[in-house]
Amino acid sequence: MADAALKRIESFQYPAAHLGHLTENQQAALESFKNLCQDEGYYKPAQVGGRPDPSHDDETMLRYLRARRFNPKDAFAQFKDTEEWRKENNLVEWYDTIDVKEYDDTRRLYPQWTGRRDRRGIPVYVFEVAHLNAKNMSAYDKSIASGATVSHKVSPKMLRLFALYENLTRFVMPLCSAITDRTHPETPISQSNNIVDISKVGLKQFWNLKGHMQDASTLATAHYPETLDRIFIIGAPSFFPTVWGWVKRWFDPITVSKIFILSHADMKPTLEKYIDPANIPKKYGGNLDFEFGMMPILEPAIEEALKWDHPSIQGGSRTIPTGPIKWEESADGTVTAVAVGTENKVPRRSVVAELAHPVSIKAMHGSLVTSNTPITEDELALTTAGTATQPPDSSIPDNAEEPAGEEESPSETTLPIRENKAQETRAGTSSTRFEQQAMTHAHGQLAEGTPAVNDHGFGDKTVTMEPSTVGQAPKDVSVPPAEEPPAPGYLEQAKGAVGSAATAVTAAAGSAASAVAGVLPVGGKNTETKVEEVKEKTEEEKEQDRRVDAAKPEVVEGFLRSNP
Repeated sequence: MADAALKRIESFQYPAAHLGHLTENQQAALESFKNLCQDEGYYKPAQVGGRPDPSHDDETMLRYLRARRFNPKDAFAQFKDTEEWRKENNLVEWYDTIDVKEYDDTRRLYPQWTGRRDRRGIPVYVFEVAHLNAKNMSAYDKSIASGATVSHKVSPKMLRLFALYENLTRFVMPLCSAITDRTHPETPISQSNNIVDISKVGLKQFWNLKGHMQDASTLATAHYPETLDRIFIIGAPSFFPTVWGWVKRWFDPITVSKIFILSHADMKPTLEKYIDPANIPKKYGGNLDFEFGMMPILEPAIEEALKWDHPSIQGGSRTIPTGPIKWEESADGTVTAVAVGTENKVPRRSVVAELAHPVSIKAMHGSLVTSNTPITEDELALTTAGTATQPPDSSIPDNAEEPAGEEESPSETTLPIRENKAQETRAGTSSTRFEQQAMTHAHGQLAEGTPAVNDHGFGDKTVTMEPSTVGQAPKDVSVPPAEEPPAPGYLEQAKGAVGSAATAVTAAAGSAASAVAGVLPVGGKNTETKVEEVKEKTEEEKEQDRRVDAAKPEVVEGFLRSNP
């Protein structure tokens, strides 16, 4: 039992290390963190200045502490950075005024709430990466260019994306917290689960999305920490396991442990362990008629908890309208969901629904916790990390090196792919890499499994391995004048290309991460769902995808060389 308790504490998985289930040390760290934030002017407790509520609820503060392993000073550095970022970009006011069409254009491309929860009450999101194709992204960029959203601190594309995170933290998570038919109703919901579908996504699409997804992931991790519970990757292409051994080294081990890479055979039984079949979309083995692009199909427990005023209608059922929505509490204690934003430059303010049972905003955020329910052994079994489903490290050997100066010959395939001729390994870069590190900047790092450390500020440090430089011994790089220097290799680009798949995952959910849903007009009219159609690939494009998926790493390298 002691080992199980230790596993629960160290995992930081719901409800362990969340409000109502803190150890004495964790509770002390929370108080220390709040005092530090108050002393520095970034947190105001209730009653200070006549405030009825604190400026930030405890579960929000705990997200920063969990992200920094309950180190108050490190958590404060990140919290301070986020508070200043939110103030610079007027996040609170901006969410209330964003153009509804701009919001919906963004919602259609990123993780969307299904209207369902997992077995613990955490909202389930679906993200189909294939929708981030060249055609849709081009249309999205044009929408941004003609839109009204302007920011001098963050690009309009990123600012729009954060509207979805605001919707997650200000509407979806409080709603799920207010539903009490769960094992730990005293503990608010502060995370999301994500089913990420990367089927029908080719290597080139991953490569083209790399920069955008890296930017989104970096900002989401910095300003919306610990909003992700698990990521289930579905439909991984054949080349994905080949590079996973490299990709996983570019992320924090805690983030990697949340990622489940599921084969088609493992998809249904694994998802059902965490999510009831009634809440899993049919295309992933469940019973829910949910398609990417739809508004949430609210589960019965959520539907019963709402008294509707101005819902949208989808397939004959009531659902929430698209656009930003937030919770408000009136003087008589009524808690209502209010649709805000701007339509045709006119502010929108419409009451969508109110909570059927009297649950205060404080309770929705866990501010009224008085008693705790015990964590059972069955729940501990669900804290299993996703590492068991990930490809083995041997997918790409540690001594794999970037080729240099190899000759190339065209492949017989119709794709612009070139195959590399065999070549000898350069001295000092493979089997002798440890003993020849002494003269390099990597001395003592590779043997310990800790490549170069990157400090992102606010206490967040990650490690990076650069196969083209780490561990190489000094060597003669002089070239006869008549020869041109060898062409740079592209194997690392291939690794980085697919690495964007994992980056896409962590941002979404979203996430956080990467976090929302829908496609319907606002109002109570009986309208039918219209799911955005994705252009069917031509037979030639399908054949190209099949060839890329089946290609060996050497062929993938040639593909990237021809498509920089």
